[in-house]
Amino acid sequence: MHEPSAANWGFPTAIRFGVGRVAELADACVAANISRPLLVTDRGLATTDLVTQAARRCTEAGLPVHVFAQVDSNPTEENIATGITAYRDCGADGVIAFGGGSGLDAGKLIAFAQGQSRPLWDFEDVSDFWTRANADAIAPVVAVPTTAGTGSEVGRAGVVT
Repeated sequence: MHEPSAANWGFPTAIRFGVGRVAELADACVAANISRPLLVTDRGLATTDLVTQAARRCTEAGLPVHVFAQVDSNPTEENIATGITAYRDCGADGVIAFGGGSGLDAGKLIAFAQGQSRPLWDFEDVSDFWTRANADAIAPVVAVPTTAGTGSEVGRAGVVT
């Protein structure tokens, strides 16, 4: 069996892919100016070795990480509000969005909404509502997809119900 090689790609999001690249998670956080990440994932992944090891690697690299796993399979407004509280309570300065589409979308939405002065629904994908956002207040995000196909790790939008 042929083992895929590792590579880097940017378009315009920097993408690292290849077997074992999650070992570079702390380096990716540092490159994104994240020193106190909130790792956002879903309940199903929260206790897996993958998440436990990712959090441990960040901590060992000097990045204290708080895991937030109160994300439903289709993220809700309540999940995002609770995530914003967790972000603020732990003094996070960025997000590691970890998992499938739900964990990635919730992570992006928390990073986005934690710095906005308007309610989340004021940014719904309608007309030019996106111009209401304070781009400078969006926290950096490092996305770690665990499934193939959603594309959430490279998209700017997030789905919430």
